[in-house]
Amino acid sequence: MSTKLNVKLITDNLADELIARMQHASGIYIMTSFIMQSGVKLLAPHLKRAAERGAEVRMLAGDYLYITQPEGLRALCEVDPRIEARLWRSMGTSFHPKAYLFDHDNGEGLLIVGSSNFSFTALRTGYEWNLAMNAEAEPYTFQSALDKFMQSFYHETTLPVNPDSIELYEEEYRKYHQKNPEMIQRITEMEEAEFGTGLPEDKEEEAAELSLVPIQPRLAQLDALEALHGTMEEQYEKAMVVMATGLGKTYLAGFFAQRFKRVLFVAHREEILFQAKKSFQRIMPERSHGIYNGQYKDGAADCVYASIFTLSMQKHRDGFAMDAFDLIVVDEFHHAAAKTYMSVIEHFQPRFLLGITATPDRLDGKDVYALCDGNVAYQMHFIEAIRRGWLAPFQYYGLFDDTDYSQIRWIGTKYDEEQLMAVQLQEEHVETIYEAWLRHKQTRTIGFCSSILQADYLAAYFRSQGVKVLSLHSRTSEMSREEAIRQLDAGELEVVLTVDLFNEGTDIPRVDTLLFVRPTESLTVFTQQVGRGLRLAEGKSHCVIIDLIGNYRNADVKLSMLDVRGELEGTTKDRDSAVPEVPDNCGIHLETRVVNLLQELSRKRLPRRENLHQDFLDVKRELGHIPTYLELHLMGRSKSIVYRNEFGSYVGFLYWAELLSQAEGEVYVRHEAWLRDVEKTVMKKKLQDDRTAVHVGARRSALDGPDHTGGDGKVFPYVPDGEGVPETEGLFGQRQTCDLGME
Repeated sequence: MSTKLNVKLITDNLADELIARMQHASGIYIMTSFIMQSGVKLLAPHLKRAAERGAEVRMLAGDYLYITQPEGLRALCEVDPRIEARLWRSMGTSFHPKAYLFDHDNGEGLLIVGSSNFSFTALRTGYEWNLAMNAEAEPYTFQSALDKFMQSFYHETTLPVNPDSIELYEEEYRKYHQKNPEMIQRITEMEEAEFGTGLPEDKEEEAAELSLVPIQPRLAQLDALEALHGTMEEQYEKAMVVMATGLGKTYLAGFFAQRFKRVLFVAHREEILFQAKKSFQRIMPERSHGIYNGQYKDGAADCVYASIFTLSMQKHRDGFAMDAFDLIVVDEFHHAAAKTYMSVIEHFQPRFLLGITATPDRLDGKDVYALCDGNVAYQMHFIEAIRRGWLAPFQYYGLFDDTDYSQIRWIGTKYDEEQLMAVQLQEEHVETIYEAWLRHKQTRTIGFCSSILQADYLAAYFRSQGVKVLSLHSRTSEMSREEAIRQLDAGELEVVLTVDLFNEGTDIPRVDTLLFVRPTESLTVFTQQVGRGLRLAEGKSHCVIIDLIGNYRNADVKLSMLDVRGELEGTTKDRDSAVPEVPDNCGIHLETRVVNLLQELSRKRLPRRENLHQDFLDVKRELGHIPTYLELHLMGRSKSIVYRNEFGSYVGFLYWAELLSQAEGEVYVRHEAWLRDVEKTVMKKKLQDDRTAVHVGARRSALDGPDHTGGDGKVFPYVPDGEGVPETEGLFGQRQTCDLGME
């Protein structure tokens, strides 16, 4: 008995099914309303191989509304002369089929009918509905479809596609679009620019304004919207969405904002504010939209886009009532633990608070998860997005940097700039970088540098080698940032070397090479920078990442997102499974000296407190919230007694890590001895008076049930009135209770 699935629904990446079938079918018959050049380029190699092995390939497209592109027909003719193509002359009558048939000599076959036209968007990135049916499920229907295709293919209204007929069609195409100039823009931009995938966000709205239909959510956005609507039904008032760079977080926020009357969008970069305004205007053109920053003060609009630096000033905050907005969207939410953001978050009382970010984890350990009650409504890591075909795959080259960073002084949170430059500005070091780039580079490169001097020095060397390069930073006068982006996108520049400019809010889809020539200790920053190269673009197969790895602090931190650490240690721990494995179409290439270096670094122990802190951060990252004492004990590498011995109590550790609010910190200082005793005592009495409770690591689950218990169900000690610990208020006013999860 056959176990083959006879009928199935395909909603994305139809190209994968088509490519698989093209490898073996003896007959390939495609009939679509339109043929776009992007679709031909996508499938040309597979159609060519099929024709070369003797498969019969026939394609039929229509001229209705003159959407089929002449250049698409020409590209099809150039694939292989054995491919037969014809054009349906509609004479103004709608011609709108989308069907793909595959016939096999052994009697098997497949019929696909649905919504996908012959374009990159429809076959690879769009949200489509296509029903695939094996011939054995309905032999009569399959044969009927083949017959109908042949009747249509050789119908008297069709013309063979050849240079002469294309020239005739192109003349009609030109005349039609001269009379209807908006039509070519509307249809072609939407189909050919891979709307919402191949364009950067600051260009998406320009294409959207040309579309015939209102902008619609894409796949990742649909999933996230469904999750957000679900979380609201569950009565949550706050949520965070984690989406990889390039998946359209701003548009997601705009779609979600449609259900709210007044909206406040907060960001820390001016260009993000204006991008968001354009995006939201496209989704909600009927509403008023205003900027609130140092220059503009349009705070009365339905949708207000505010600079965090302006709104964090009390005189500006006080101009808004606490309930002035129904929805507050905080962009780049990983910044929200900063005091500037906290002053704004604590001022307002919206119906819903939405944080959006690609990278929620902070290296300083400050907890952004707590700001949304630990409610992560949706997550899409860039690795999973690559696996789904929503972002470009990568090839990562880890190259050895022989700089001895142990000899460079560490000041606070970074290396001494003068000592670092003394190494980076040596010609031998620059030659190593150039040779690595030359060996692996593709067409358009962004290089991430430590300092302006390093960027300028590298640019001078690259320029001396004949490379079209620009050093772009705050002191660059020869070219604006916008012009640099335009030239890089157009291929007029090969390399742009930057200092902290392209970490957030900038998308250049055609960038296909990233060059890292600086120590990167922050996983957040590194992930953002990698995202600059992962946007899909026509003609771009993958992104090359060239990374110089030396013995600098936390050199292996960035590799955790590539799941390299488990390989180096010879095992993958359960906790590391939160980091997705690299997809099959990606690759990691480490020089032998890099592997040896990383193994040596992994063997070295961090100082005791730093090691415990890193252990804590790992557990918090997996859970999505500050762990209870019990959760840390059960899931961490170090047992709870180690924290107690080192910090006196778990609360003491949280105080050391600066994870307590000001009020909680004051409580800890006043009652430190009592809290130490609590953790040393086996508690059996049930808490009777909730006025004596203190919460550290507030979570909704800790407040479930009538009794104030820890995350493990253990009860807290009773302390007589007058001797107890006072009740405190959390960041958003909820009562906070002690969630120590004691042994």
